[in-house]
Amino acid sequence: MQASGESPPRVQATGRSRIFPAHQRTDALTHFGQTVIQAVVFDFDGLIFDSETHEFATVCELFTEHGVELTLEVWSQCVGREAGFFDPYAHLEELTGRPLDRAALAGVRRRRFQERILAEGPIPGVEEALRTARSLGLRVGLASSSTRRWVQGQLERLGLLEYFDCIRTSDDVERAKPEPDLYLSVLECLGVPPQRAVALEDSPNGALAARRAGLYCVVVPNPVTARLEFGEHDLRLDSLLQAGLAEVLARVVASRGAAAPSPSSGEQQ
Repeated sequence: MQASGESPPRVQATGRSRIFPAHQRTDALTHFGQTVIQAVVFDFDGLIFDSETHEFATVCELFTEHGVELTLEVWSQCVGREAGFFDPYAHLEELTGRPLDRAALAGVRRRRFQERILAEGPIPGVEEALRTARSLGLRVGLASSSTRRWVQGQLERLGLLEYFDCIRTSDDVERAKPEPDLYLSVLECLGVPPQRAVALEDSPNGALAARRAGLYCVVVPNPVTARLEFGEHDLRLDSLLQAGLAEVLARVVASRGAAAPSPSSGEQQ
């Protein structure tokens, strides 16, 4: 992982990597002899590690204990965005009509969240997708609106850090998702143009960021975001177990006829 914009050294695929048939590798990476996909960029929360389900559940518990409800409609506004975008304690005070001990509530929330995630592993299918990306010779990046401390710490705990050539978090850009900055930054680091990269996202805000940056986008909702409405994307999966990464890339390329996606809303590359 690099803190600068330089491309980091390649991490060699381990012996655990699954080797796909030659025709699958060709279909996924080329179209009429042209190299199409050179990189895959993963989101983190809700895509690699399902922190979002546990985060929503712990906050909902606090609201329920105070006799009010935190709706998914309200919570969804902050999913995929930087920490601090939504203040649940201010919203709880608004609904209850009285001031609350925010520090105490935050402490309860943190404790319950840590208890929930302590034994959690990566979302099923994630490590297989990372291994496949390596076996296909793809550059592998990560773009997250969370902090570097959180993302890197969890990747180390999960044993997945070595798979990534470049990681970009909210610490590295001025604007997090749904703005395109994170994706543009990680692609610059990888040395890959956006029209040669596929983003894997679980939230509408993340998918919007990927499309604004000009990447292909595959959405893989988690239990929280599955009920949300997604905007423009190239493919939707119920989970990463639904199809292998080589097949997913082939389907994305075929769906566009190898035409490069265009940045949305006039975003500059």
